[in-house]
Amino acid sequence: MKVQKTRPRKVSTLHVGDIEAREVFTHCMQCGHTNRSDELCSLVAPGSNFGYDVMVYAAKALFLRHRNEAEVVAELAQRNVQISLREVSLLGMKFVTYLAIAHQRCAPRITTDMRTRGGYICHLDATCEGRDPLLMSSIDSLSEIVLGNVMLPGEDENHIAPFLKRIKKTYGIPLALVHDMGGGILKAIATVFPNVPDFICHFHFLRDLGKDFLGAEYDTIRKQLRKHGISGKLRSRAKYFKTDLDRYPELIEALESSIESASLPAEARQFMPLLNVYALIQWTLKGKSEGHGYGFPFDHPHLVFAKRIRCLHGKAEKLQPLQLRGDWKDNKPYFKIFWDLNKIMKDKTLWKAVAAIEEKITVFEKLRGAMRIAPNSGHYGLNDEGQKGNIRTIEKRVKKFRAQLVRRKDYPQNPATQKMIEQIDKYWAKLFADPITVQTPSGSAQIQPQRTNNILEQFFRSLKRSNRRRTGNASSSRMLRTMLAETPLVRNLQNPQYMKILLNGKTSIEEVFAEIEINTFREAFQGAQETPEKIPHKLKPLIAMADFPEKLLNMLKKSVV
Repeated sequence: MKVQKTRPRKVSTLHVGDIEAREVFTHCMQCGHTNRSDELCSLVAPGSNFGYDVMVYAAKALFLRHRNEAEVVAELAQRNVQISLREVSLLGMKFVTYLAIAHQRCAPRITTDMRTRGGYICHLDATCEGRDPLLMSSIDSLSEIVLGNVMLPGEDENHIAPFLKRIKKTYGIPLALVHDMGGGILKAIATVFPNVPDFICHFHFLRDLGKDFLGAEYDTIRKQLRKHGISGKLRSRAKYFKTDLDRYPELIEALESSIESASLPAEARQFMPLLNVYALIQWTLKGKSEGHGYGFPFDHPHLVFAKRIRCLHGKAEKLQPLQLRGDWKDNKPYFKIFWDLNKIMKDKTLWKAVAAIEEKITVFEKLRGAMRIAPNSGHYGLNDEGQKGNIRTIEKRVKKFRAQLVRRKDYPQNPATQKMIEQIDKYWAKLFADPITVQTPSGSAQIQPQRTNNILEQFFRSLKRSNRRRTGNASSSRMLRTMLAETPLVRNLQNPQYMKILLNGKTSIEEVFAEIEINTFREAFQGAQETPEKIPHKLKPLIAMADFPEKLLNMLKKSVV
């Protein structure tokens, strides 16, 4: 080996700080191979000014502690590392690429580890915002390891199938799959995993079924409330009353004590109608936020709001003749709110929809109870995993519900109920999973697939919360457009078993990254930044036409001057 060249480099690391390194390159005259400094390469990647430890620190701060770039710059400055905002963002992207390569290389060890539990259950789901690309992820619910991710331009079979084939090639055939009711996922799974048990998430099933069953009436209620602009009217009236109430702060204390004792002080009687109406308006408006955090169709805030409007109107009518001081002028607030609501109370379309949906909700609640999902008494909202219970018992309860619904006299004339039964029958085999018997090194065992896909739903929500914390922006659109597809792999770093597999005897993740060849990294980094092509929404129906080329040609011919 002969010295080929020397090159000075300025490198920043956490454990040393700024280094003025002089790297010596040696060259073999016989084979042409060039050697670099192993010691320097263990600290920093070729061509980089920041050590692996700086990259890991920045990435963990960004993705695990949800710090923004400015906060990371400030933290690194306290450790004598000077870095720009852009460089922090770039280090985060490099970290994801290194992790993706390391994850791919340790896939055989992950597969071996999953086999010790009998295999893996593949949960699939995708998230998107507007017309942005979809981020699809796969997680094994037994080990809670993120297996793979991909950015897709659309949730259809042609795009999902290659991702599933990659999962199959890397980890083998799963014990079962759990996902939502997306048509693209269903078709892709049937193609790639034709004989694998395939289950629908109970929460997604009940939610989609409920939206179909209750959607028409609920949309009418929402539309009619918006048509009357009733929220704005109530808030305006409350604001007007609040101006007068601010002059008498002791009134609220008088109301609070009087509610319990049912005895009203004489000095508070003149202004009590004003406070009563203000409190009733606020109670009515609060109906718009009522629910258990599940969202529609489990929660019905607009229905609650409409019913409280009706209650407010009725109470105002009953309170009008009650003169606390014998002076009808004191009761002007009752008259004002009564006439504010008079028009909406005459809206037959609204109240017909309210009556219809209340009858349907009774039916839906029975199915909800039979499936023991998203309970009214739950406190976990969208994180609810469903009440524990034997899957066969749940199946019997749903079967009983189905039989009762079909026997109803109005069933033959009720298209919505018939459609509900059709949906239940269509997905019956994918809803009720028998425990899967597997062979493990310690003997046979039974595994019950989870009834919900919440493991992925929670994961996506945490990803969006992280983005809100870092950017202050409630929209995840920009994040999904710019993030690398394999970013969700960072979640695995919080899994001790995964870290043990990834490190494979090494002391740190920096050592794992240092073993990755620079050319391998550069090729992967370039490929990772390629985003899937998103076909414009309005163009899709055009290219779906079988005779689109002919129509396009005819249109152009007619346009020629």
